[in-house]
Amino acid sequence: MIDPSQSPQQQDRRTERGQMNEEAHGWRPDRFMVIAGHPDDADFGPAGTAARWIDEGSTGWLVCCTSGDAGGEDPNADPLALAAVREREQRVAADIVGYAGVSFLHMPDGALANDLILRQHLVREIRTFRPDAVLATDPSVIFYRFGGVNHVDHREAGLAAVDAVYPAARNPMAFPTLARSGLEAHRVRRLYLFWPNEPNARVDITPTLDRKIAALAAHASQIKEPDKLAERIRSWAKEEGEPIGVDAAEALRLVVIDDDEDEGPDPALANEGA
Repeated sequence: MIDPSQSPQQQDRRTERGQMNEEAHGWRPDRFMVIAGHPDDADFGPAGTAARWIDEGSTGWLVCCTSGDAGGEDPNADPLALAAVREREQRVAADIVGYAGVSFLHMPDGALANDLILRQHLVREIRTFRPDAVLATDPSVIFYRFGGVNHVDHREAGLAAVDAVYPAARNPMAFPTLARSGLEAHRVRRLYLFWPNEPNARVDITPTLDRKIAALAAHASQIKEPDKLAERIRSWAKEEGEPIGVDAAEALRLVVIDDDEDEGPDPALANEGA
């Protein structure tokens, strides 16, 4: 159980060390960014968490590394046409969740790599939006704890996100062309890794589970039986909620990089009132 004598930062440090919190995770960022490999990854992942944080006052931004142009079973499909469909579906889903916007990096679907090009794109996004927290796929997961293989693009997107957050985005010497264009270094305080095999935080998504399911249904090119998928999502959310005593939850792996009191307000956001 949470020790009421501990500060939220002490509690989250305890959580990060792998001591699974028996209560719902309560910290909320003012600004957060979700980094996903493909359209629909963020909706299968932390859409319920994102929707809840947004409802409570956070501002969220979604970054898709690819446009999903290889996400079909028809070998004769036009990849550019498919990418356009999937971007359109993701924008609809993002509106349902409540994101302030979506960026598509147009990297190659099925061939994503954690290289300097991808990291520079991600650092640009981070330094532009300046989030307190970044959510990304857990790059350490090759085989899911409930069965199945984690797509290589998920792993590469997650690893690139981690490397972009630390140290690149906060290092003023990294990617000097970004600094010369006015994008100052930025310190992301927390990482939340979704689809983890070793979760240490769970967010109560009972109020936003229906939004998560509605967002997934927007990906009609990928989801042929939305009712069956909705049943599976509800079952998974219920299972994740049981350890913390709620009807529905999403499991995350929390990594605290900076305690809240380590740094003052971001000067680059001062004029925005953030």
